[in-house]
Amino acid sequence: MTDFDRRTVEEFRANGGRAGGVLAGTPLVLIHHVGARSGLEHVTPLAYLAHGDGIAIAASNGGSPQHPAWYHNLKAHPAITVELDAERFQATAEEQAGPARVELWSRLVARFPDLATFAASTARTIPLFVLRRAPARPLVASSAGATDY
Repeated sequence: MTDFDRRTVEEFRANGGRAGGVLAGTPLVLIHHVGARSGLEHVTPLAYLAHGDGIAIAASNGGSPQHPAWYHNLKAHPAITVELDAERFQATAEEQAGPARVELWSRLVARFPDLATFAASTARTIPLFVLRRAPARPLVASSAGATDY
């Protein structure tokens, strides 16, 4: 994790999901994802856009020619944990394609105009994901009367 990301995560957690400085006013989410090769958990702060029943994120990597590492991790392990404001929940990352991607891209660029600049500076298509809350697991009473979660 970069120093900038580490400070952003710390600030996010200390301020109920908000950061200052260059990220002041930017809606942020933290994603906990498992490394595609390492199997280790990583936490990445990302800008997001509320999208229906989900959270939209873009794997722009600042217009780099390569996808960000977290893109490969979400493709390999789409079950993630999300921190949004002061809430933490399980979610599934769904990459968007076709008309759904086109519609989402226009909404994301309207909210985050730098995405258009990033897209123009790379030959790759910037992947878009919608993070959808995983269904809550029902409580199951065990034979001993305890509740399993």
